[in-house]
This record gives sequence, structure tokens and C-alpha cells, in this order.
Amino acid sequence: MDRQQRDEYVKSAHRDGYRSRAAYKLIELDEKFGIFRSGQKVVDLGAAPGSWTQVATSRVNNGNHDTGEVISVDINPLTPIRGATILQLDFLSPNATKLIMELIPQKADVVLSDMASPSTGHRQTDALKVSVLCEAALDFATDTLAPGGSFISKILQVGVERNIVEKMRLTFATVRHAKPPASRKESSESYIVAKGFRL
Repeated sequence: MDRQQRDEYVKSAHRDGYRSRAAYKLIELDEKFGIFRSGQKVVDLGAAPGSWTQVATSRVNNGNHDTGEVISVDINPLTPIRGATILQLDFLSPNATKLIMELIPQKADVVLSDMASPSTGHRQTDALKVSVLCEAALDFATDTLAPGGSFISKILQVGVERNIVEKMRLTFATVRHAKPPASRKESSESYIVAKGFRL
């Protein structure tokens, strides 16, 4: 609680109207890698409480509510966000991909995944659980992305993520690791940013 109260990103989130400090992780990744453009179709997996969706909707709609579209998916309820379609769904269920893609008439341009399982406190176990979610999100991305599309996913860097990175390199032009400044220094959390999807 004390750390939260002293956290400058938490204070900024309250000031800027974001639902959590995680918004700044995506903002920083976008500023570094140029993920979003106006008019894109985005799928945000593991969206609750919704801060990544808030960032995505503001970037693909540019305040004009034009052709941009964001589909936000989470197993938990999500308070509505203007400019986004909310889908309460277990992403790991067998029919998840079909249900999500029914909401997008064309292929997605960006797939985001900030999914994580509740922490066990055991670093290797937690990393394996996050890797499973990352790999599931990658499989979804390769099924649904348009050529040239981007995939951004949380990962815990303890070594188990190497196979996933190698798999990404087979289907994306560039694959980069990044730890945005908003990600706490003591955390092993980082993000994989894969761009230039190739069929």
C-alpha cells in the first residue's frame, strides 16, 4: 500500500484518468516502437481493468472515432470504455478465437497481451505460467493478424521464454525485448514486441 501511494506512475494514472499504471507501459512501448496508427483494428487480451484498452482506443481513433476498432477480452467483467467492444470470455476456451473474430470483419492489425496468472511467489513457476499465456496469445495472433501486423506480449525473463521468441522470429520481420520504464525495476517482467507479421 505504501509503495502504491508513493508510486509516481500511480499518481499519474489518477491524474490522467487511466485505470492503472500499466497504461504507461504501453504508452512507452508505442513511443519506442511505433505500434499504433489511426484506423487500426486491435485485440487486447487480458484487458482488465482496461488501461491498455484506454491507450489503444485513443491512438487508433485519434479522437475522431473514425475506422479504428478495439476488441477487449477478459475473463473478468470490464467497465465499458468508449471506443471499445468488451467481450467477457475465457481466452483459453476452445471457441474463443471464433467469438473474438466474429467482432472484426477483417484481420487484426495489432494483438496485445498483458495476460498474467495470479502470482505463486515462485519465480520459475510464475514465468512458466506467463509463458503459456504468451504462447496462446501468439497462436491467436498468427491466426488473426493481417500481413504487417504487430504482436506485443508480457513475458517474465528467466530463460523459459526463448522458445517463444524463436517461434516469433519465424513469422515476424522484427522481434525485440523491451522493459519500459513504467515496469518496476525489481520485477522480471518485460515485453516482447514483434512487428511485420508474415503469412
